[in-house]
Amino acid sequence: MSVTGETVTGEELEVWIDQDLCTGDGICVQYAPEVFELDIDGLAYVKESGSDELRQQPGETAPVPLTLLQDVVDSAKECPGDCIHVRRVRDQVEVFGPDAD
Repeated sequence: MSVTGETVTGEELEVWIDQDLCTGDGICVQYAPEVFELDIDGLAYVKESGSDELRQQPGETAPVPLTLLQDVVDSAKECPGDCIHVRRVRDQVEVFGPDAD
């Protein structure tokens, strides 16, 4: 699926990280520091763009701003732990990440 594809354009998206699979490499933070952050435990977590508050509960999501979509998608593609999931808010279907079609 292309980031510029019609199925993503205008869709509200959210991202979450499966910490059980996170390897702590920090690649996601390099791509999108506005959305991802490494915590003291060495694992990556999501946060809302413009906020420093990490979403640390299992499965907690953060919105994906359209301006950062490509960076978030690149993070999911490059993640060695295959732990970054991007899904549509409306129907919870994963559009980027290890469970995407």
